[in-house]
Amino acid sequence: MTVLSMLPTLKDALMHQLNSESLTSLLKNRPPNKLEIWEDLKIISFTRSIVAVYSTCMLVVLLRVQLNIIGGYIYLDNAAVCKNGTSRFSEEQTSGEVTGSNSGLSSSGDFLSEQKTPLAPPEVQQQYLSSIQHLLGDGLTALITVVKQAVQKIFGSISLKHALSLLELEQKLKEIRTLVEQNTDSSHSDKTGSRSLLCHYMMPDEENPLATQACGLTERDVATIKLLNETRDMLESPDFSTVLSTCLNRGFSRLLDNMAEFFRPTEQDVCQSGSINSLSSVSLPLAKIIPIINGQVHSVCSETPSHFVQDLLMMEQMKDFAANVYEAFSTPQQLEK
Repeated sequence: MTVLSMLPTLKDALMHQLNSESLTSLLKNRPPNKLEIWEDLKIISFTRSIVAVYSTCMLVVLLRVQLNIIGGYIYLDNAAVCKNGTSRFSEEQTSGEVTGSNSGLSSSGDFLSEQKTPLAPPEVQQQYLSSIQHLLGDGLTALITVVKQAVQKIFGSISLKHALSLLELEQKLKEIRTLVEQNTDSSHSDKTGSRSLLCHYMMPDEENPLATQACGLTERDVATIKLLNETRDMLESPDFSTVLSTCLNRGFSRLLDNMAEFFRPTEQDVCQSGSINSLSSVSLPLAKIIPIINGQVHSVCSETPSHFVQDLLMMEQMKDFAANVYEAFSTPQQLEK
């Protein structure tokens, strides 16, 4: 399982729930209520691309956490089997990049000697990784609702004829992010304390029925439940919050970079402003910005290696965080706590 392999599913879910194509088809027939359709298209287009950035960043960070937790457990399983003199578990039981090395044995011999059953057999790995479906399902639907409300609040009253520069557009996106990331549900926060609502989109709450937390999960699946609870703890950590925030900053910066080429100044603009690189020298009517932002979902959620996803995967903060997660879960002393 890799981020790139999950992106087509994410894009399909986004385009199904935020179907701007049906609205553009209606506009081609010049309907009498075209202004109303344009207003709907405005909200859906911005919502779709903003949610694409949020959900892709969440997918990248969450999957990296999950694969490195499993990677740590597989290391301990392999070390225990080697110490007991039998064949090793396959290190290819999880697909995807895992940070860290599986070579060598742990110094905690007592723990490894006492370990009789695998910590993360293949069936547990599969069940645990199935929890990512929450982000692609109920979590995505909830995120769309919150983002759509924020977009409506910021862009709802802006006329389609109103011109915006790239700098002004960036400011609007910041205002939307503030509404989304500071949005709290009082009933939800009462149960989860200081937990960010963004975590709520990535994993179901512990109070949710087990079957909704992972595919086929029951009370007997103790190992999977333990993995899920450990992952929730990780999502609530300050380090995770920092890494996700950094990813989101990078993601929205890349979104604006993609749109910048449509705001290139003409020779006349350059002469008037006296600055070739001025981000405020070119303004476009909102009606012209809508198709530009609407198409960004294809760039953000591209299944082929793209600058957007590569930027996130290659961030030093991401690499360091993944290495720390792997180290924490490949150390027997950590698991004994």
